[in-house]
Amino acid sequence: MRIVIAEDAVLLRAGLTRLLDDAGEEVIAGVGDPVALFDVLARQRPDLAILDVRMPPTFSDEGIRAAVRIREEYPDVAVLVLSQYVEQEYATELLAGHTDSVGYLLKDRVADVAEFIEAVRRVGSGGTALDPEVVAQLLARSRRHDPLDSLTDREREVLSLMAEGRSNGAIARELVVSDGAVEKHVRNIFTKFDLPPDASDHRRVLAVLRYLES
Repeated sequence: MRIVIAEDAVLLRAGLTRLLDDAGEEVIAGVGDPVALFDVLARQRPDLAILDVRMPPTFSDEGIRAAVRIREEYPDVAVLVLSQYVEQEYATELLAGHTDSVGYLLKDRVADVAEFIEAVRRVGSGGTALDPEVVAQLLARSRRHDPLDSLTDREREVLSLMAEGRSNGAIARELVVSDGAVEKHVRNIFTKFDLPPDASDHRRVLAVLRYLES
């Protein structure tokens, strides 16, 4: 995978570059601000952009704005956002359009190298990678606004893991249940969210979005 890293902290940028290089990925550029990032995107068209939420010049929301813009202008470029803290508004905005080829992780997650590399590759291959803490806070907010009482506790657990981008097999291993049990829970979620089979829609994505945005 060809990757660009947009992170103003030089040491963290160098550390991410080393981790990815050691994992066999290709970091084609490391930049410190959105202007330089979009220059790289225009000239080299990487497969994945890894961005800090807060970047120069104001260190407020430049990174998330850049991520949203990338998804609009360069839809073939996957986006993985890194944040020091859970920014619920930013996470919701990033996921508002669609959840393929997108990730939102806390920087602490980078400490688990294997988990971070797996998330990078999942996003780069078209999947979703959401930090468990991000998912927990978004789901907590959703429950405050709309409890969605039709879902059982187990179905909520399954949907939470779906929101992290886990496959049915991975969910089964996490919950220590059979693949068939997970498939049943997923079907129940689709039914309760009134999401019938439709070749034009990705029901897993729609279910996660409906829950997070309810």
